[in-house]
Amino acid sequence: MSDTRDRNQGRFVSAEAVAKLAGVSRSAVSRAFTPGASIAPATLARVHAAAAALGYQVNDLARGLLANRSRLVGLVTSDADTPFRAQMIAALSRALIERSNVPAIINIGPTAGDVANASRQLLRYRAEATVFLSGSPPASLVELTRRNGQPLILVNRAETGLDSVHCDDGDGAQQAFAALRSTGASRFAVVNRAKPSPSLAAREHAFAEYAAASGFEAKIVRTGLADYDGGKEAARLLLASGQAPDAVFCVNDLMAFGTLDHLRDAGLRVPDDVSVIGFDDVPMAAWSSYRLTTLRQDPCRIAREVVSILDRRIAEPDSPPISVYFPVELVVRKTVRARL
Repeated sequence: MSDTRDRNQGRFVSAEAVAKLAGVSRSAVSRAFTPGASIAPATLARVHAAAAALGYQVNDLARGLLANRSRLVGLVTSDADTPFRAQMIAALSRALIERSNVPAIINIGPTAGDVANASRQLLRYRAEATVFLSGSPPASLVELTRRNGQPLILVNRAETGLDSVHCDDGDGAQQAFAALRSTGASRFAVVNRAKPSPSLAAREHAFAEYAAASGFEAKIVRTGLADYDGGKEAARLLLASGQAPDAVFCVNDLMAFGTLDHLRDAGLRVPDDVSVIGFDDVPMAAWSSYRLTTLRQDPCRIAREVVSILDRRIAEPDSPPISVYFPVELVVRKTVRARL
């Protein structure tokens, strides 16, 4: 191994090194990597050849600091390891990278202070925008980001005056109730977490309203977190409270998985004795051990809508807030009885 390689190990190739190898000025290197800049074709070719030989890459972070902005887009989330959240992060990351952004994923705790701290860090790094997958930014932080010209976009969260992308929770709940009622079910239940997010609360409320409009009462069970254990505990409480329901709507798939396993362990047949519907359509929903009927949110559709809003907000920073609602699709598998 040469002395030169040893000295350079762990260091980035500089624009000055490219200029020296190409026999041009430092400014010529800058123009060679600036779209639309004026530079002679022969000079451009020499610079690109030297850059390729040295393995040079443009320092976008430095350029962003000079321009008082960066290509960073923050993805603020909690529970990043849950299936649907992981799908959302993956889809958004791909869409942002295609847009030439650099996604910065910040996994936060549950408090408003956690949200505020994450957002302030992104402001310090001059992030181009922040996308909230969890939590709602405090009003003081919203005002701070507005003064700094940083767009905020919420996913499946409601906040007055902010851009947002939502699945149609009400329509999803209506589809779930219609599918369960079509089996002849009359004892309905909704499984939710103890402190639901606005989106989960909207699903619960809409389902209960549709049931009431048809002359039925939906029993609401809220417990724990919106995860597998929360679903199991909710099913335990449902069975301990009296006659078992014959139709259960779970506000997400993870709770549905826990609900299904507890019902089956208790000796109930799904879907013969009780039908179960989830929400999200995470990959596990199609597994043979669950084959869960559920409402599908499309993470790629959400990501496209977020990018579209970001483009529009940057082009028209003073335009009114943008709210986009996208439909959900009932995916029928094996946890709902056949229609009567």
